[in-house]
Amino acid sequence: MNNGSTGFSLLELWFMGGFLMWPLLLFSIAALAITLERLIYFLYHNRRLDDLKERVEIALKEGKLDEAREYLESQTKRRMGARILLALVKRADSSERRLEKAVEAEAMSCISSLENGLNFLTALGSISPLTGFLGTVTGMISAFKSIAEATDVNAQIVASGIYEALITTVFGLCIAIVSMASHSLFTYMVDKFAMEVESTCSDLIIGITESRGISQKHED
Repeated sequence: MNNGSTGFSLLELWFMGGFLMWPLLLFSIAALAITLERLIYFLYHNRRLDDLKERVEIALKEGKLDEAREYLESQTKRRMGARILLALVKRADSSERRLEKAVEAEAMSCISSLENGLNFLTALGSISPLTGFLGTVTGMISAFKSIAEATDVNAQIVASGIYEALITTVFGLCIAIVSMASHSLFTYMVDKFAMEVESTCSDLIIGITESRGISQKHED
């Protein structure tokens, strides 16, 4: 419904924006779909690591890595950290270099799955405002064409044409704001998880190598 004498409904604004509102509609649907899909994915996968690290450290001290491995295997469905630490625990007898390689490979796989789709948000954040500006330019061309053809030119004709031309810019900028805000939030969450993985695995690798050295001394 119209809000007052000068108000416009969303549908009316849509038709006033011209044919470039159609690609902007597709961009908005894509941005919302990717954002919702990533949000559900992040909420589903628990990225907490401190409790898993504590469990593995206790297992190292007690020499019960098999129990830690069984526990981590039971947590791999919804916990990416469990997958990474499981790769570490399974190769506890390997050299420090092999441990680092195993952890790095698994961590890269998990981080890649978290980042899936984020590049599309970046692209939408760039393309949407450009499409909006293109709509503004084409709208301005149409407005000035109408002015050139009019026999009686007044400020109302000019203002009306410019008003309609700027609608696509507004829609494009709104899509870009949503896309870039979502991208920044998800990127922050991924970076935070990556730093925690690096710190946790570094501490555990040191603990594994130290526990292995202590056991060798006992055997000697």
